[in-house]
Amino acid sequence: MSDAPLGVLIGALVVLLLFSAFFSSSETGMMAINRYRLRHLARKGNRSAKRTSALLERPDRLIGVILIGNNFVNILASALATIIAVRLWGDGGIAIATLGLTFIVLIFGEVTPKTMAAMYPEKIAFPASLALVPLLKLLYPVVVLVNWLCSLLMYPFGIRPGQESEDQLTSEELRTLVNESGLRLPTKRRGMLLGILDLEKVRVDDIMVPRNEIHGIDIEDEINEIILQLKDCQHTRMPVYRGDINNIVGMLHMRKIARLLTLEEVNKTTLLQETDEPYYIPESTALHTQLFNFQKYRERTALVVDEYGDIMGLATLEDILEEIVGDFTTDVSDNSQEITPRGDGSFIIDGSASIRDVNRVLGWHLPTDDARTINGLITEEMEAIPDASVCWKIGNYRFEILQVKDNRIKSVRMFMAGKA
Repeated sequence: MSDAPLGVLIGALVVLLLFSAFFSSSETGMMAINRYRLRHLARKGNRSAKRTSALLERPDRLIGVILIGNNFVNILASALATIIAVRLWGDGGIAIATLGLTFIVLIFGEVTPKTMAAMYPEKIAFPASLALVPLLKLLYPVVVLVNWLCSLLMYPFGIRPGQESEDQLTSEELRTLVNESGLRLPTKRRGMLLGILDLEKVRVDDIMVPRNEIHGIDIEDEINEIILQLKDCQHTRMPVYRGDINNIVGMLHMRKIARLLTLEEVNKTTLLQETDEPYYIPESTALHTQLFNFQKYRERTALVVDEYGDIMGLATLEDILEEIVGDFTTDVSDNSQEITPRGDGSFIIDGSASIRDVNRVLGWHLPTDDARTINGLITEEMEAIPDASVCWKIGNYRFEILQVKDNRIKSVRMFMAGKA
């Protein structure tokens, strides 16, 4: 090689630098590629994705063949550069070759190709897989030997190169991925996906209709009053109880109510015959569990009970679906009877309003760790039942209590600091 023409040596050096850039970019591109997008493309039949995915199944072997090739061409390039420098500058050329080749390899063989591969991993990894697959087959014995020696060194640290990597997404990582999807995922769909993920964190008592707001039929009322109540009913199902909501007799479906009202004479006996067995659930049930339970038992409405068996509220399938897709009304703030906007940027809010509903409607971030309603939040923060006209502050939110009745806050004026 020392007798070869100078032009041939320089040409060979340039080719080796190109190979060095190839191996460097291949390493970064393969490691930086999005594994989930890669699997998606492979399932769709993309050949390049399939080749790349097959190589990444054993990253130890992939890295082995890349580094063997990269180190080989770099060492050979160093030898050629030394021969060229000695011919041009004598013995002093050794130092020049060392410094010059280090700079050239750093810029053209490492930093530039790796930066490009990190920015466009698919454009680098897919074409590189065409060369790496046959190269891995060619150098397979050497790669296996190198990997075996490396595995011996890593064994004391509990690292097994052949074992599968744990690259599965957790729910929080998936949440971050959805949040950072940007314009690739429409806002409504992003909200639905986040709503599904939130089902694990939200319990039934967070979305239920409170006990004092349940519309039911007291079977001990006069039959004429019951009939009028049935005619004005705006719910699909209504609980039927005897004297107190804790004494549930059954659930009455609106479809059966319509049939009852066509009878010439409606009495309490016929009414009770049309009721179905009530479905009870504990208040601590997670929404994702209850969603499956509704499907399993073919139910749409459930009575929520506490640890003592007392009725706490009522939950429906629609309530859970609204946690995923949002409210079914076109403009919640206009249709909500619990939240009334004012011209000054503040809102008149019912004390029984759910904190989660207020946060969803107004885009606020009131704490939901302990209290479920606005009344509960304020009384918990103040540690007392306040009088009317009292003002209070929780974080960036301001409260002005407008009405207190029966030891409960009935209405409150709320706004964010600087908004009213």
